[in-house]
Amino acid sequence: MYVMPVNTIKHWAEEDRPREKLMLRGKHNLSDAELLAILLGSGSRDESAVSLAQRILKEANNNLQELGRRTIHDFQRFKGVGEAKAITIVAAIELSRRRELTAALERPKIIKSQDAYELIAPTLADLSHEEFWVLLMNRQSMLIHRQKISTGGVASTIADPRMVFRCAVEKLASSIVLCHNHPSGILHPSQSDIELTRKMIEAGKALEITIYDHIIISDRGFFSFSDNGLL
Repeated sequence: MYVMPVNTIKHWAEEDRPREKLMLRGKHNLSDAELLAILLGSGSRDESAVSLAQRILKEANNNLQELGRRTIHDFQRFKGVGEAKAITIVAAIELSRRRELTAALERPKIIKSQDAYELIAPTLADLSHEEFWVLLMNRQSMLIHRQKISTGGVASTIADPRMVFRCAVEKLASSIVLCHNHPSGILHPSQSDIELTRKMIEAGKALEITIYDHIIISDRGFFSFSDNGLL
C-alpha cells in the first residue's frame, strides 16, 4: 500500500501551504520560493514543492532576473521537474516580462534616459545575446514605434545606419533613442559602440533626425550616452 511521504505539503499546517497561504494572507505575503512552488504544483516523493523551488532559486543565486534566463531544458535538470512543470515556469516568466512591457508602454513620453530604459529594459535586460533596437519619437518626444534592428551573438551585434534611418523615415520620426544590451553585464560602452553612435549622429543630421540618446542595457541597470556627455 502506498504511504504518502510525511514531508509533502499536504501534511503541513494549512497556513504554511503556499496555495492556502496565498488565499488566507494574500500574494504579497508569499516568498519567491512559495510562489514558484505553486507553479511547480508538487515536488517528488523525497522533497516538497517548496524545497524544490528553493533549490531552483539557489541555483539562480536567488535572483529572479537570472532565473528568467533559464530555459525549459535548464529546469528539467532538477529532479522532480518534468517537461510540463518546466514549460509552466517559463510561460509564467514570459507572462511577467510582457506585463512589465505593457506597463512601460503606458508611459510613452521620453524626457530622460530613465524613461527610455523603462520602455526597453523588459525586452533586453534578460537576453543571453545582443540585440539592437531603436525607440522612435515625434516632435513632442512621444514614442511612436519600437523596432528591432539586429540580433547578434554573446559579445556583439551589428546595427546598419541605413536600416535605422529607413525605419525612422517610414515612421516620420523626429528623434531616435538607440538601444542595445550587454549580456556580460558590463555597462561601459566599447569603442565600437562609441564609433557607431558618432556615425548615427552624422547620418541623422542630413535627415534632420536627432539621436536623442544611446542606452546600453544589462540586468544591472543601464548606461546613457547623453547622461555621460557622449552625444
